[in-house]
Amino acid sequence: MSTPQPNDFSVVHPIDHLMRADRLPHILCAGCGIGTVIHAYVRAIDESGTDPDQHVCVSGIGCSGRAAGYVNVDSYHSTHGRALPFALGIAVHNPSLTVTVISGDGDLMAIGGNHFIHAARRNVNLNVICINNFNYGMTGGQVGPTTPIGAKGTTAPQGSIEHPFNLPYLAKACGASFVARWTILHVRQFTDAILRSMDKDGFCFTEVLSPCPTSFGRRNKLGEGLDEVEMYRERCHIENGAENLQDLDIDIVDHEQPITVGNFVDIERTAFHA
Repeated sequence: MSTPQPNDFSVVHPIDHLMRADRLPHILCAGCGIGTVIHAYVRAIDESGTDPDQHVCVSGIGCSGRAAGYVNVDSYHSTHGRALPFALGIAVHNPSLTVTVISGDGDLMAIGGNHFIHAARRNVNLNVICINNFNYGMTGGQVGPTTPIGAKGTTAPQGSIEHPFNLPYLAKACGASFVARWTILHVRQFTDAILRSMDKDGFCFTEVLSPCPTSFGRRNKLGEGLDEVEMYRERCHIENGAENLQDLDIDIVDHEQPITVGNFVDIERTAFHA
């Protein structure tokens, strides 16, 4: 058997059937981590053993919200901040479906923040993936609800002075059944977290830290996308089951402060549909 050569498009990738090839090549910036998130998601669908027709992907607005357009499952690109109530309606109407929300920190935690609180409180069967790149990447690099103190954006050229949301702590406080934080460097652990969410009843939340070299990285002198990933390699430490989630704030400016990742919460709590 001959060895496949570069650019040999006759070779079929194992997850080709879960991608919309007609939408490729994608329009994401070089060094962006959203492609890695999409790959982990479709890999999880493939490994779950569940018929892809039973999977639904919902996204909001923003760079991260484009994820739903690239996956070959029933997918919905909802309006700004409304991915969660849209997905909630699907999940409540048909509990047999595996419903995943993929969107960004701005869409889910700013205009969509109230929906996040109540979806977690209700413990609806949803798998929520928040791609956190610390800014509004698509609309110009404004600071958002997760921008670390001191980090710069177009609306805070001298550095943000507002304390950001600690997303795992927020999700736990609102009643989520599963809470995790990974980065795009931790591809296998992140994929396993998605798989766990797909298999678990209740509201499941995974934050994934991702580079935005064009908007956030450039203004904060983080270098290219791979440079930010290298920062994650150097500064992240895994602490599964971490108890003091209130201490998991992220500081991008202080390069000595560690970033804690892991699966933090995995509890049994009566789900909404029950």
